[in-house]
Amino acid sequence: MAKEKKVFLCNECGYDSPKWSGKCPACGAWNSFVEKSIRKESIAMTATAHEFAASKPTPIDEVSTDELPRIDMKDGELNRVLGGGLVPGSLVLLGGEPGIGKSTLVLQTVLRIGDKRVLYVSGEESVQQIKLRADRIEYEKSSCMIVCETLLETILEHIKEVQPELVIIDSIQTMCSEAVDSSPGSVSQIRECTTMLLKYAKAHNTPVILIGHITKEGSIAGPKILEHIVDVVLQFEGDQHYVYRVLRSIKNRFGSTAEMGIYEMRREGLRQVENPSELLLSDRHSGMSGIAIAAAIEGVSPFLIEVQALVSTAAYGTPQRSATGFDLRRMNMLLAVLEKRVGFKLAQKDVFLNIAGGLRVNDPAIDLSVISAILSSNMDVEIDATLCMAGEVGLSGEIRPVNRIEQRISEAQKLGFKQIIVPKSNIKRLDLSRFGIEIKAVSKVEEAFRFIFG
Repeated sequence: MAKEKKVFLCNECGYDSPKWSGKCPACGAWNSFVEKSIRKESIAMTATAHEFAASKPTPIDEVSTDELPRIDMKDGELNRVLGGGLVPGSLVLLGGEPGIGKSTLVLQTVLRIGDKRVLYVSGEESVQQIKLRADRIEYEKSSCMIVCETLLETILEHIKEVQPELVIIDSIQTMCSEAVDSSPGSVSQIRECTTMLLKYAKAHNTPVILIGHITKEGSIAGPKILEHIVDVVLQFEGDQHYVYRVLRSIKNRFGSTAEMGIYEMRREGLRQVENPSELLLSDRHSGMSGIAIAAAIEGVSPFLIEVQALVSTAAYGTPQRSATGFDLRRMNMLLAVLEKRVGFKLAQKDVFLNIAGGLRVNDPAIDLSVISAILSSNMDVEIDATLCMAGEVGLSGEIRPVNRIEQRISEAQKLGFKQIIVPKSNIKRLDLSRFGIEIKAVSKVEEAFRFIFG
């Protein structure tokens, strides 16, 4: 019989200690240690002998570097974020807020993979609930099998019987193992279940997708070691009041983490948005101030977004600063640049900034659009609807160069814009004759404002 021992585990990072402490030495969290009883011989440590028999030291020169064939997920956005498809034997973690569409995204993806045997394990919903969701999604005949179970040992028996080519766990926080004497969702249970699923994925070369919850701070729920164990961490985000959802790659051992996929939530499921520019740009409103168009890039995909700003006199004495979809600290920095370098006094005015469509954009190239929209609202002067811009603003008021300028210009031209403002440093080795759009190169914010507002 396996011996039991008492340890203290940190609920924030999973650090274990033989005695209680008020502050975790690993993550610095206070009052986070909880006493747990664990078995000395857990199933994570008792791997079968044949799993270790196949492993042996190999000279690095003899290791084959042939790329493994990736699994086509029948979803262009998901394939791109994963780096070209799902790698066999990989462990993927998909996180997101409740109700954002994690289960819908995974279910509609596996239903469309008709040639793969899939086992969908649900610990939150019944078979009837999953079937009702599947009926709303348009799909042909599927070989997906569904089971509702939370005990890991039983799930591994089902996997052994079905022999699936893809396993879905919804969600990892509801799974539990008999080897750990704690409730589902605890640090030890999540760590134990994830480790066993990782062993299965690597030993049988079968990909496993884990759906995970997130905390109120927006990070993956559970110990930080969970993100270290898995191969890929995807974040599914968006505002429930908007129809758009964004799939981002936070960690990817098989591809880039700069990719982004955009979906539109509909009654029949999630639809891929192949050209986000047309959806993120509202109708060209004439005579309205505080609106500027920015040429942004996420990953390798260029798209144009609408930046909206509202500047008004502070009604309660203390000016308010609010930004939706944009870093508030960066907006405050840009307001300081406007006051110090350009001479516009905004210290006693409320400033509200919004990225249309409910997206959050981290591209520094939209700095020029942000300060232009703020200035347009402050002066109540309209910006030409056929003008877009791209440029990073430095602390001295200079317009710094941005990456992939050719793709930004091409996207603006494709959508019918007649003028685009770009940093002067970007056009030194650029052939302007092949673009059918007027390109205005500027080096300082003063030059850009003279061109925009006259």
